[in-house]
Amino acid sequence: MTDELIASYHELLDGTYDCVDRIVLYAYNQLGGSAGGFRTWWRRLNGGSDEELDTAHLMRLAGRFSRRVRAFAKANAIPVIDCGRDERKHKIAEQYVREHPEARGLFLILVARAVASVWDVERSRQGTIRNLAKKRAYVNHYSFHIMDPDWGHLTIKMSGHPPFGAQVLLNGHEYVACQGAKRGLRFTKEGNCFTQVEDVAGLARVADTLSDPRAIGQLAQLCDRWIYTSCLCFALDLADQERSGFRYAYSVYQMEDSRNLVFTNGAQMEQLFQDLVDRNRARLDVRSLQTIFGAKQRPRSTDRGARRLMVTVETPVYDLTVFKLHFGRLTLKGYTKGERVLRFEAIAHNAGALRCGRVLAKFPTIVAQLRAILGRALDSLQWLDRAFISDETLERLPTPTQVGTTRVGGIDIGKARTRAVLTAVLALAPAPDGFTAGELAAKVQEVAGRVIDYGARRAAYDLKKLRAKELVSRLGRSRRYEVPAPALRTIAALVVLREKVLKPLLAALANPLAPNPHARRQGRPPKTWRRIDDHYQTLRITMHALLGELHVARA
Repeated sequence: MTDELIASYHELLDGTYDCVDRIVLYAYNQLGGSAGGFRTWWRRLNGGSDEELDTAHLMRLAGRFSRRVRAFAKANAIPVIDCGRDERKHKIAEQYVREHPEARGLFLILVARAVASVWDVERSRQGTIRNLAKKRAYVNHYSFHIMDPDWGHLTIKMSGHPPFGAQVLLNGHEYVACQGAKRGLRFTKEGNCFTQVEDVAGLARVADTLSDPRAIGQLAQLCDRWIYTSCLCFALDLADQERSGFRYAYSVYQMEDSRNLVFTNGAQMEQLFQDLVDRNRARLDVRSLQTIFGAKQRPRSTDRGARRLMVTVETPVYDLTVFKLHFGRLTLKGYTKGERVLRFEAIAHNAGALRCGRVLAKFPTIVAQLRAILGRALDSLQWLDRAFISDETLERLPTPTQVGTTRVGGIDIGKARTRAVLTAVLALAPAPDGFTAGELAAKVQEVAGRVIDYGARRAAYDLKKLRAKELVSRLGRSRRYEVPAPALRTIAALVVLREKVLKPLLAALANPLAPNPHARRQGRPPKTWRRIDDHYQTLRITMHALLGELHVARA
């Protein structure tokens, strides 16, 4: 992990570790995806005949699935809970695990309705199949909660209707906790985060095994170990599975990869993260900044004896600021966990957005893609946070330049259009696969409030000017663009100087201070007054004195 953010805060850290977090695998039967394949599977199941292939018999399979599940659960004292639409099923499972830490194997079944693909059969009067079509319908889904000795708590969510599509939900931190406990590592775990770790480097080595190609086989074995004998068996017993050749294939549907920074001092971490959010949320066009209110203070340092506990599962009760950046179906999220952990996550809500394939064999590639996105985003945050522009660059920007055989104009920061373009470029800079002229045009109109006529052709010309000043570069031979890391510092400095320094100070000229700067302030004071407001107030007072000495008139 060599990103700029970690390098700049290295002295404040006890260590860092990367860990695959949430994993959602889609389990599907390849024959059940097409009408011909589904009909072939049905014939295998019923001795080569499809005379009974109709909607009524398919509904009977779903009913048998439900009856078998409830009968098995009753015989083995496994709770079956019917959940409503707004109930958070994972919260129910987490509470059950806390109350029953001795749970092993299949320990809980939750039932809820959700959308799934089902087959609808239409027959003619003569009894032949006229149409076999797939449709989407709300049907019962059964969430089988399982405690595995190697992977901890996992969930298999299966539809009760043929072709019995399923999702396997895992958590990489559960796997690392199980493997770390076997290796004798001591840590404290809150939810899906290690908040107290004695050997961060040892924990990082365990977490790195999830990005190894051998993880493909481990995931496939884990799914096969439970899905056939603990879930599918309620619809098809082992003999039916063998006779019909019903086998699942797996693909990656969703995945999260996290980078965790373990700070030595929790107060320093809190101040650092809040400053990082405050400085960069406007520059990066953060669309989601939410505060989850809890206790008013972060918990104080706990007793060192708590580190000896192998695993603790607790809900954070302190104020939590969540910093999110969205790129379509990809999200970057930053927030604090526990007392001393700052976490950044790269989330693929649909692995297809990474354009590297979704089959299980691509699991290491998907992890590598997410970590590349995470590293680039953190580099962008760091370069933006260290904005800088030299006198030479400031003098060179307005001068005309030549790109190839085309002569283009300079960059005039005094123009509203130029400022809107630079602000839009900052917002698009962390995009994992760059941005196009059309995306820049849309962002400029959003930034400017659609008060200027700005299309893709004007965006292409402005991009050419930025390329001439080495503020933007083209991605290979494509029509997508990216912002080099040093250029982020320059663009951020231009935007900050104009919007955060010159503009507020010049605006203050229209509202002169009282003759005595220490006089009581007029009007109601603001509800929040930060350290940066003190700096602005000092500059305002000093600027009036300076302008008075220079005999510059005030509005």
